[in-house]
Amino acid sequence: MSEPMMAAFAIALVVPLAGNTLGAGLVFLMRHGISERFSKALAGFAAGVMIAASVWSLLIPSLEASEGGPLPAWAPATIGFLGGMLLLLVIDHFTPHLHVGSDEPEGVPSTLKKPTMMLFALGVHNLPEGMAVGVVLAGFLAGDPNIALASVVALSVGIAIQNFPEGAIVSLPLVASGYSRPKAFAMSVLCGAVEPLGALLMVAITGLATPILPYVLAFAAGAMMYVVTEELIPETQQGRHTNVGTIGVAVGFVLMMVLDVALG
Repeated sequence: MSEPMMAAFAIALVVPLAGNTLGAGLVFLMRHGISERFSKALAGFAAGVMIAASVWSLLIPSLEASEGGPLPAWAPATIGFLGGMLLLLVIDHFTPHLHVGSDEPEGVPSTLKKPTMMLFALGVHNLPEGMAVGVVLAGFLAGDPNIALASVVALSVGIAIQNFPEGAIVSLPLVASGYSRPKAFAMSVLCGAVEPLGALLMVAITGLATPILPYVLAFAAGAMMYVVTEELIPETQQGRHTNVGTIGVAVGFVLMMVLDVALG
């Protein structure tokens, strides 16, 4: 493996996890928890980053990679996007999980303890982000002309920036729910570790059949958009300070768009 490929591998696996870990570490610094206003701003910011990444880092490259193929360029992107949404819908429906700040378990009935179900919920949330980074990395490793090293860097940095507040969104409410700060930190980092695993999975799948790259790019976009529409956007629009969440979406979207266009 060449040095650029090794660098891309390291960046894609380490940088997003580092962002999550640093964000989770805020649990040791913010002694008074997190306000509702700040929580909505962070959730909106995360949603904006994920929406922009879905478009510029995944869907547009999917369309470009499909040009000249046997199907219309929009067909692989459509199939992949809907497939990603469907997978997350199935996982969300059948996996017993509990969202932070909620006392109502979702998914199939289970005797699992609340901390375990909470870990499942956070893992489901983080998986699409790892998949997104992994499929862009896979495209670069496969030599796709539409995906450069800068594209891997841009998406990894964007997801890391988004993971920083997300790590705090996870760890701080856990403390408010009665967990010790070290345990809340560990749970947040553990959930963030799902992302490198998702990235490696996408690299393995795409490596087996490079022609499916357009489908997998759009698939990751669909998975991320499911998380945005199912969890993040509704979270920003409940109760008070909904305008703060909307501003957060705008800031996150613009930041990721600039990163992708400037670097990718």
